[in-house]
Amino acid sequence: MSRPPAPGRSSTGHKIEQALEKALDPLTTALKRATSPATPAAPAAPGKPGLQVSPLAVPFPAIPPIAGVEIATARAGFYKHERDDLVVFSFARGTTCAGVFTRHKVGSAPVDWCRRHLDAEGGGSDVRALVVNAGCANAFTGKAGADAARRTASEVAKRFGCRQRDVMLASTGVIGVVLDDRKIAARLHDIEAGLDPDAWLRAGQGIMTTDTFPKGSFAECEIEGHTVRIAGIAKGSGMIAPDMATMLAFIVTDACIHPNVLRAMLGLHVRTTFNSVTVDGDTSTNDTCLIFATGASGAPRVGRVGDRRLQDFSRALDKVMLDLAHQLVRDGEGATKFVKITVDGAASPASARKLAKSIADSPLVKTALAGEDANWGRVVMAVGKTEEPVDRDRLAIRFGPHVAAIEGAPSPHYDEAAMSAYMKNAEIDITVDVGSGRASATVWTCDLTKRYVEINGDYRS
Repeated sequence: MSRPPAPGRSSTGHKIEQALEKALDPLTTALKRATSPATPAAPAAPGKPGLQVSPLAVPFPAIPPIAGVEIATARAGFYKHERDDLVVFSFARGTTCAGVFTRHKVGSAPVDWCRRHLDAEGGGSDVRALVVNAGCANAFTGKAGADAARRTASEVAKRFGCRQRDVMLASTGVIGVVLDDRKIAARLHDIEAGLDPDAWLRAGQGIMTTDTFPKGSFAECEIEGHTVRIAGIAKGSGMIAPDMATMLAFIVTDACIHPNVLRAMLGLHVRTTFNSVTVDGDTSTNDTCLIFATGASGAPRVGRVGDRRLQDFSRALDKVMLDLAHQLVRDGEGATKFVKITVDGAASPASARKLAKSIADSPLVKTALAGEDANWGRVVMAVGKTEEPVDRDRLAIRFGPHVAAIEGAPSPHYDEAAMSAYMKNAEIDITVDVGSGRASATVWTCDLTKRYVEINGDYRS
């Protein structure tokens, strides 16, 4: 702030002083920076150069080997910089598989490949391999992309002694670029020699794009007295609004489960896990979630949907999937806030989900969260624009334990200071009761920061 002219000093002299201060200010600032103690830099992410690990990151868990699966990674060269960008899983004979995929109208060649073979008669009954590449989505690539996917499956099938249809494929990266499958074929010898049952962390790192930390989860359960393991990895940071995002998730268990049962269980749990998170409201062309059951645990085979022996397994599977889904949000591009949004009192579960997603996807709500501003009026906006049943005179909004609005009006006990203090937390809960029924739904999201724009403005470089 400029000083007022000293007594007896002319206004002209004061103006000259102001001009000098303004001119010298950049130099003064630079000198201060040079002499100030250096601020420790955030750790660099293991994926794309220049990215810093999300402040919401969680450590990769200890994942023990899962009987019936081995993993290898390699650098195929889809990225210019030095990193592994090819991951291959090798499964024991008889491994079953099921998947859910993007509903995007421009699905990728790998999505088309997996969907076609899993939906075929007997599909998913003996899957022997999964091939994942990062750096090229092979989406919107026409016949050339489909041919590249087929050749990849063919080369891997020759190596692993199985049919093409028993090789699952997944890709992530830039849309509109045909996959150079020769890069994958050239590394298959190294992949085959490097298969390791204890390579989950390397696999998690190998599928990253703009992710800033690898995502993994592990759980154990019992089926008729036999210990069963479930492990999973996922990738995703932006373009996340799964409707089954650039989201990939791969889950492996040593349970013995029929493909139809796997499909039913995956469909059941995906709704409240991967389909209940959003980073930016955009759904990818490549969204894929695959689950594989090797049958190597010794537990009895389960072949009927609804079998009560799967109750413990179902809870453990949901835990792994929800953990991975939460990690996607925690790694949202540029995110600094992990936000849980719950809508109560909705007319139906579908209505509750739509209302919660409207709040979670609103740029105005998300930027207010980034600015640590409890602008609950923006929540009102996001609720009202959905055209879902809402009783305005019963509408209530809470941020954590703090009531912002009640019975359709600002709370008479609203405390701006307490609310502002709460908004500085890294994890924030927003609860909205729309007063129209008894249904509820929860969606997880993150804030929208300037860093999101920087990352996506520089995505292809």
